[in-house]
Amino acid sequence: MTDLSPTPSPAPSPTAPADLWPTIDALWTWLDANRAHGGQEGLLLRMLKLSEEVGEVAQAVIGAMGQNPRKGNSHTWEDVQGELCDVVITALVALRTLTPEPERVFAGHLARVAERSLGTG
Repeated sequence: MTDLSPTPSPAPSPTAPADLWPTIDALWTWLDANRAHGGQEGLLLRMLKLSEEVGEVAQAVIGAMGQNPRKGNSHTWEDVQGELCDVVITALVALRTLTPEPERVFAGHLARVAERSLGTG
């Protein structure tokens, strides 16, 4: 059986990496310049991309656990980590699509979730 216990993480950083938000903005700019659909249709497709990425996480988990008898162990837990990162990136780009201030919106929301869940300020 695969050990699914969490691996200890390094101490949490109080802020995002310095290049996180400029990179998200650059990806958003690139995607906007190269999109096939604009307006509401483009917005909807950008949001639906999240579902596609979450499906790739599910596929990687199934592959890491060898659940598909035809494919066996087709993925690793490192593959799952990469797919989860793709979900986060896609979500942050989607947030940037909805607001020119994704850093402020995300930080505010994260603080509210932390306060509600952890009682931190």
